[in-house]
Amino acid sequence: MRHTRTKLVFGEDAHAKLQNAKILLLGVGGVGSFCLDCLYRSGVRDITIIDFDRYDVTNQNRQMHSEMHEGELKVEALKTHYPEVIAIAEKITPEWIEAFDFEPYDLILDAIDDMRAKLALIQKCYPKLICSVGSAKRLDPTKIEVRSIWKTEGDPFASKIRNELRKRKFKGDFSCICSSELPRIKEKGSFVAVTGGFGLAMCSLALRKIAL
Repeated sequence: MRHTRTKLVFGEDAHAKLQNAKILLLGVGGVGSFCLDCLYRSGVRDITIIDFDRYDVTNQNRQMHSEMHEGELKVEALKTHYPEVIAIAEKITPEWIEAFDFEPYDLILDAIDDMRAKLALIQKCYPKLICSVGSAKRLDPTKIEVRSIWKTEGDPFASKIRNELRKRKFKGDFSCICSSELPRIKEKGSFVAVTGGFGLAMCSLALRKIAL
């Protein structure tokens, strides 16, 4: 059976919760595409993915299936590999977040890069949110951690998020996938062992929150 070995780890009852979960995944790039693959292989079927971008040759170092779909919309291309997902090609902006109904989802997984959109999402959805912060510019996947947004170390992007949240008088808390490894470069370099590792860590945390 397809999910037999996953069920052995989670248990039958817990795995049934995964199969009935409703998950929203925002962003399906270097982090989100690996998270999607992990969710799908683990038995989650009600997954909505949202991204507006198209595959480019520069995505091929880190994004699942990108080499087969250059020029195509990411969400539509991914639906050919994960046919049960709901694919929405939309740009995630603060305005879009304000208008969208997040209520039906058990968890919201944030794998987007835009700071303004991230902050709007945090303020609206933090009780159900798992957020990915700085995965680029790093080489060591063993430094990936799950922490409160208020307790990350070595991540300038997370620090900026905290500063902006303080300015907005935000007092909530949520888990984020982060790395204690300092960025190695200033440019937008990335390494799939880390970006993919972020996605797998996000998937693992999501499944544990739902099932255990």
